Amino acid sequence: MPARTKALPQIAVLLLLAAAGMARAEDRELVVTRQFDGPVLTIQSVGAEGNKYGFEGGRVIKLKGVYHLFTSEMVGDPHWVRMKLAHWESRDRLSWKRVGTLRASSGDFTGADPRAALWSPIPVFNESDNQWNLFYVAYEASPDTPRQWLTNHEGRIWRAVSEKPGIDGIGGPYKDVGVVLCRGKESDSWEGLQGTDSFFPYTIHGNWYAFYGSARTESLPISLWQVGLARAPALAGPWTRMSDLNPLPVESRFIENPIVNQLADGSYVAVYDNHQPDSIGYSFSKDGIHWGQGRALTVQTGQDIWATEVRTPLGLVDEGNGLFTLFYSANQKMAGARADANGINLTPGAVGVVEVHLRDAGRAEAVNR
Repeated sequence: MPARTKALPQIAVLLLLAAAGMARAEDRELVVTRQFDGPVLTIQSVGAEGNKYGFEGGRVIKLKGVYHLFTSEMVGDPHWVRMKLAHWESRDRLSWKRVGTLRASSGDFTGADPRAALWSPIPVFNESDNQWNLFYVAYEASPDTPRQWLTNHEGRIWRAVSEKPGIDGIGGPYKDVGVVLCRGKESDSWEGLQGTDSFFPYTIHGNWYAFYGSARTESLPISLWQVGLARAPALAGPWTRMSDLNPLPVESRFIENPIVNQLADGSYVAVYDNHQPDSIGYSFSKDGIHWGQGRALTVQTGQDIWATEVRTPLGLVDEGNGLFTLFYSANQKMAGARADANGINLTPGAVGVVEVHLRDAGRAEAVNR
């Protein structure tokens, strides 16, 4: 009993500190300060020849003044199955050059190939190994049924490493090392047939943590897309689910593809696909583990709406002094476009950009166009 009595004040202090940290996070917000009147990368761009359905997801990193885009290219049929993972570069955010293909899927549509569809390339630099890592999702694929969505199922997270050491090795080539996370006996109950549909690792005080996601696609209509946390002693793993926290209560129905930035004060912000019109979602965390309720950031307003559906943020690029560039993928408006049997938009995906400011909540700020 004396030990328990002594511990209570310590627990109280920790709770107060956590509450204060969360309150500080909730006092801030992201606000768009500049919109652009169209996408910066489309299927009409030089280098995108042969890309039928455009771009979706991935990550943008700024390195030595150059923006590096790692993205999924939906190059052909079957839609969302015939894929390439590509690397693009830009010096001004507006004009892009295709550097090369990182991976190409088999396009198999029988359910037999675990690498039939490849998605979501995420480059992460590992300082301890002085090496770039590339994480991506590999799916099995087969025709949907009236009861199940099978176009992308049993997602597995692959890890590859750059064969060129150092920070300049971001372009690879990348060598596959193996699968670091997938659905199996250690999965949480909320994980479904889609398998692991996203993975983003980041460090907290030298330890590795990662957002990962899944959806219950074994039953149509799909009702929930959720995310959880995993942790590992090293970027290579082994990765263990933090089941006592999962799924995270950031969004009640839909959240996909979170990307995390650590802010100047040591706290964290994640941006993600929230499936709300003309917007992306974001959440703050004081410690990188406990995340606040999600919020929506509208990236298209007024006359500058060029997309029918805003989809996936490609990360916040820190430009200094609380200013960020936010790239995102979205479906372009196109006359006569159609959706498939599950309502999935078949208009081509493009990459858009806005400028964003991190500010104290409630302050008015003009939007430049």
